[in-house]
Amino acid sequence: MIKLLLVEDDANLCYIIQGGLEDMIGGYQVLTASNGEEGLAVWKAQQPDVIVADIEMPVMDGYEMVRRIREQDEHVPILFTSGRVSPKDMVKGYELGVNNYVKKPFLAEELHAHITALLKLTRGMSVQKEVREVLIGKLFSFDTVRGVWKQKGGEERMLTAREADLLRMLCEHKGQIVRREVILSRLWNTEEDYFASRSLDVFVSRLRKLLAADDTVELKTVKGVGLMLEEKV
Repeated sequence: MIKLLLVEDDANLCYIIQGGLEDMIGGYQVLTASNGEEGLAVWKAQQPDVIVADIEMPVMDGYEMVRRIREQDEHVPILFTSGRVSPKDMVKGYELGVNNYVKKPFLAEELHAHITALLKLTRGMSVQKEVREVLIGKLFSFDTVRGVWKQKGGEERMLTAREADLLRMLCEHKGQIVRREVILSRLWNTEEDYFASRSLDVFVSRLRKLLAADDTVELKTVKGVGLMLEEKV
């Protein structure tokens, strides 16, 4: 069953779309929100497989919601629905990270076809990206699928789930600063909790110990901003 987040401020339309999707063979678990702010909160709490969102909404529009989601998640498929979209609007959406547009009005079956095609594409791309080993510095590699840390000619170590998730996130953005609140939001489902923040510090310390034998790579703390996995030339 596909977990879908539907962000739509028209209550009647939302009800119709939700019912149509939930009645399909195989079915959808449809989560709903009436504006971008609510959509952002539901996305953080529920981590849906796909997001379908209107553009023009009160409180927070679809563009701003997508911008904030893409700061933390590059992969969740997002479709915009709209009755009137200019080429300029479409370009803006695609630049923010929207995967496709569906023009209103539409039938649930039409939306289902778009979702099915998009999930096949993005899941296939995800598999291709995940099946690999990432080289870290001169001495180490990380199996991103199994969560195994390897040292050349030496030991292999199975990382804990949280260690692996954090390292995977840092490797995805190697050489770039990953904001602390983004890490906490994705891995601890919070941005400001004191205990989650201290827990993150513990896992950073553990990863630094793994890297200590190689002076060509460093896990840096950028004070007041976040973390960066940096390889020295």
